[in-house]
Amino acid sequence: RSTVEDIFRKYRMSDEDAALAADVLMYADIRGVESHGVSNMMRAYVSGFQEGRINPNPDWKIVRQAAAVCTIDSDQGHGLVVGPAAMNEAIERAEKYGIGSVSVTNGAHFGAAGYHARMALEHDMIGIAMTTGGVTVVPTNGAERMVGLNPIAIAAPTRNEPPFIFDASMSSVAGNKIVLAKRLGVNVLPGWIAESDGTPIMEEQPIPDDYMILPLGGTREIGSHKGYSLAVMIEILSGVLSGGGAGPFRRGGASHHFVAYKIDAFMDVDLFKDDMDAYMKALQETTPAPGHDRVVYAGLPEHEEEIERLEHGIPYHPEVIEWFQSITAELELTDRFG
Repeated sequence: RSTVEDIFRKYRMSDEDAALAADVLMYADIRGVESHGVSNMMRAYVSGFQEGRINPNPDWKIVRQAAAVCTIDSDQGHGLVVGPAAMNEAIERAEKYGIGSVSVTNGAHFGAAGYHARMALEHDMIGIAMTTGGVTVVPTNGAERMVGLNPIAIAAPTRNEPPFIFDASMSSVAGNKIVLAKRLGVNVLPGWIAESDGTPIMEEQPIPDDYMILPLGGTREIGSHKGYSLAVMIEILSGVLSGGGAGPFRRGGASHHFVAYKIDAFMDVDLFKDDMDAYMKALQETTPAPGHDRVVYAGLPEHEEEIERLEHGIPYHPEVIEWFQSITAELELTDRFG
């Protein structure tokens, strides 16, 4: 965390913004979501600063609003900073109107969507966060990159059980996982990517240099039209609705969309949490299919991983530590890993 903050400050982010950005990344690593932790993302963010794609001190502002909703121009601000600010804006409006919705344009990568959605939980709200990922996904039956990776997260509070936190891209697999797998020499699994001509790769094999990512579902026969359409939905709600365009026609970087639902505007909060606990517990107690030990729900494995890692630490690949040593030397920062 300290090294990540040092790097962000070196690129002229304020102390407060550097700490917040580091918090989003550490959230991912502590919960075992390495694809959106420091292993992949710090390299991308350093490149973003160096190439001028991320503004370390943005003058973000609300450019249009009406009661429960608004649109924010991010001024190319870091999504790890503007994202939480936009989610807080949605939460504040939900506190007043029962629901709050915020679209963000002209932005940058906002890290793990689950971090932003989860912010609503402590306010007894349901949170939703989504964003336009890189345009690397082919439409079902297509042979061109036309759709973003486009993750969406939803978080719902519970009382005693771990909260429900779903966070996933609408591609077959997170783009960063492909990058990570290629860097580590891990084979791609069937249904993850397509050849350069759009043919789905349906056998485990090394990742080719030229590939395209398939929609969630992989092929039409097993539901890729659903993942494809959900990805387009996120293009509409995040990109088109904020004025940022969609797919290959996007303008001004990433676009995001946030929603907060104030539960007591809809029903009694205690009853909601009791019902959530009963359902989450029942899901865990579902009889497992042959060959499986148990049934889980979104957020439960990450909750358990968080407990484990807070006690025993975060396991990083040696190559990640080497990169941190290299970048701290390049930026003349303290090496805490030696």
